[in-house]
Amino acid sequence: MSNDLKFYIDGAWVDPVVPATLDVIDPATEEAFTAISVGSKADVDRAVAAARAAFDGFSRTGKAERLALLRAMLAAYNERFEDIARAVSREMGAPIGFAREAQAWAGRAHMEATIEALEAYEFSHLRGTTMVVKEPIGVCALITPWNWPLNQIVCKVAPAIAAGCTVVLKPSEIAPVSGLIFAEAMHAAGVPKGVFNLVNGTGPDVGQVMAGHPDVDMVSFTGSTRAGIIVAKTAADTVKRVAQELGGKSANIILPDADFETAVIKGVEGCFGNSGQSCDAPTRMLVPADRHDEALAIARKAAEAHKVGHPDAADTRLGPVVSQLQFDKIQRLIEAGIREGATLVTGGLGRPEGLNRGYYVRPTVFGHVTPDMTIAREEIFGPVLSVLSYADEEDAVRIANDTVYGLAAYVQSKDIGHARAVAARMRAGSVYLNYPEWDTHAPFGGYKQSGNGREYADWGIHDFLEIKGIVGWGAA
Repeated sequence: MSNDLKFYIDGAWVDPVVPATLDVIDPATEEAFTAISVGSKADVDRAVAAARAAFDGFSRTGKAERLALLRAMLAAYNERFEDIARAVSREMGAPIGFAREAQAWAGRAHMEATIEALEAYEFSHLRGTTMVVKEPIGVCALITPWNWPLNQIVCKVAPAIAAGCTVVLKPSEIAPVSGLIFAEAMHAAGVPKGVFNLVNGTGPDVGQVMAGHPDVDMVSFTGSTRAGIIVAKTAADTVKRVAQELGGKSANIILPDADFETAVIKGVEGCFGNSGQSCDAPTRMLVPADRHDEALAIARKAAEAHKVGHPDAADTRLGPVVSQLQFDKIQRLIEAGIREGATLVTGGLGRPEGLNRGYYVRPTVFGHVTPDMTIAREEIFGPVLSVLSYADEEDAVRIANDTVYGLAAYVQSKDIGHARAVAARMRAGSVYLNYPEWDTHAPFGGYKQSGNGREYADWGIHDFLEIKGIVGWGAA
């Protein structure tokens, strides 16, 4: 039996207090494939009350008990791995191979990293005569996005539970089905009643209510900077902690001593991954001015190798973007790039040839982009790369940091010492040198308008803890 029209509250699948539904659209067909219930304040109140009632007991569990629970959660997640991958592919258009190998895998990887981090985590230490204790912060509202559903759900839920918190999760209403399957896995894992709760709904009707709720102690939000500002303002009235992972406009500095062709090709691939719908994507490629045209030729060939098609097709590299709203935004920004004088190297407006339905975007590369252009400043969230020139290293660093965002930055060089020196000057929460493997133990989060707080492994656990000093503990 499907739970699409239910919420998971206090260990049970329940109907909404006020019945209301929302269609979930398959972005490959533009047609609804299911519907979910959307909640109201009454549903949030019920879920928060369940989490509050469960907190006292769960917060006093020991590390061994929480480790056993996380291992059960991982086993249950793995049991539903294929269901999760197929749900992500259907709801957000990810090619099925990518949905398995990246999207669903990310949830597993974060669960494993949290378990490993908790095994080594120390919740108290003596400093002089003071015992410093790290305690669970309380009831946590978790608001997650559609672009990496399981990545963001697990890297919030797992560390919150590891810390001893209880949670209410609101997945994105655009891609909610994978979250419902995750809730089914949590139930199968034997998560205690009230420790994990899920309410679907919109940002204004559920997310903001969670953020402002007087019985919620912390909000962890991932989404746009615009929405993050609303969440922070709403939460301010009750002076609760707010952790945010927001937008990005990440620069990719290709230094003159880099393996140029490899650096450009991998830069295109990094920008276009997940159909360009990643907040930390390297969307601004900075190349030496005297090699700009060479970079465009390489980028064009790399972009045109990205086959756009149905998520189920074996040769598809890029599926559709998630929604009509997202498609229209990308088209508007591509149009702005053309209007403002950037060189359209490949791609452009409209759907790729042969695709008349679905939110498919042409893989697009712009050259001769200047830092003041709209496409160099706004987060596009689609397969659109902007290539900019720099005169020298000082100029590259200046351009890279000239943004309101600070989520990620990328540096390419054959000389690792050189790359490290440039990385030290980047105003970003993560800097990636020479396209490294993804590290689920690295801190993830942003500077400036890209947010605050850090996620992944022990960094995530830390964000869900309060610090208490018990002074005189060690006194004679």
